[in-house]
Amino acid sequence: MNVPFVDLKQQYQNIKEEIDKAVLGLMESAHFILGPEVEAFEKRFATYSSTKYAIGVSSGTDAPHLALRAMGVTEGDEVITQANTFIATLEAIILTGATPVLVDMDPDTYNMDPTKLEAAITENTKAIIPVHLYGQPCQMDEINDIAKKHNLFILEDNAQSVGARYKGQPTGSLGDVAATSFYPGKNLGAYGDGGAVMTDNEDWVQQINMIRDHGSSKKYHHDVLGWNSRLDGIQAVVLDVKMNYIDEWNQKRRDAGKMYSEKLAEVKELKLPTTHPDADHVYHLYVVQTENEDHRDKLMEHLQAKEIGVGIHYPIPPHLQKGYQHLGYTQGDFPESEKHAKRIISLPIFPEITEEQIDYVVAEIKNYFR
Repeated sequence: MNVPFVDLKQQYQNIKEEIDKAVLGLMESAHFILGPEVEAFEKRFATYSSTKYAIGVSSGTDAPHLALRAMGVTEGDEVITQANTFIATLEAIILTGATPVLVDMDPDTYNMDPTKLEAAITENTKAIIPVHLYGQPCQMDEINDIAKKHNLFILEDNAQSVGARYKGQPTGSLGDVAATSFYPGKNLGAYGDGGAVMTDNEDWVQQINMIRDHGSSKKYHHDVLGWNSRLDGIQAVVLDVKMNYIDEWNQKRRDAGKMYSEKLAEVKELKLPTTHPDADHVYHLYVVQTENEDHRDKLMEHLQAKEIGVGIHYPIPPHLQKGYQHLGYTQGDFPESEKHAKRIISLPIFPEITEEQIDYVVAEIKNYFR
């Protein structure tokens, strides 16, 4: 049996008629860059996110970058985020001229550890970026309380958790502004790159609308320094179709995550995902942890040999990457993030995964440890 890590081909086949009709309609309208289709999707996604506004941009990296720019983050500022995030979170900060400041992860949720946050704040800190990693919301009450105490902005990195909720409230509406990614493999994915910024702040919306379109308030009038970061019309109509299914797909991910956890419960050599009582996990990734690095690598090799797609999210923490040595961090600065990077493995999970496929993955994991 072959079990892919994700199965975007099957997803497309399931909604092919709607997707094809929407894309062909866009081709007929020729609204390829921005236009009414993008506006319609933005309004729908803002409503879904419980925010007043959503602004479509060209990628999930541009989204936090433009949000930080709109906030006024600039050279000399510091922005705090977590040490086990994808590199794009740091890229967004550095591209503003600001400096990323990292805090370690919580060993159970893999999200930012709020107990380590306050010690990282300095007089130069301007904002905090909690990352709702793997589909689980961060502990936003604690993070927001600290932010308010120190008069800091909160930018949610919601790239992996569209549709998740914290204490019943949607991620994307838990801070001052949020950024998400529509990379194809995300829970709500486009057929190419795309992203969005969500906020209630009208001034920031005006800034982001200009920045994403060459700094322009109207054609050939450039009020601020900007660049090209516009969401394509084709991606907007694809995303609009997928909005019809996002809640159903997220529930199927939860069901798959529950099956994995029940079927792997007896495998004592693995630590399974933990969902915080305040969080509604949407399982963008199902991440397990082995007892050591050697077991992780050998388990991956075993599963790959059995045609099971697996991944590591992420194998090298940002502070240990070659291109980020200028930040001044060294091995040992973030022990939880470093330890987990050597032990975690992401198993196949997507809405279309079958119980038969999950049983096959589980059986091969048990075979390895047996």
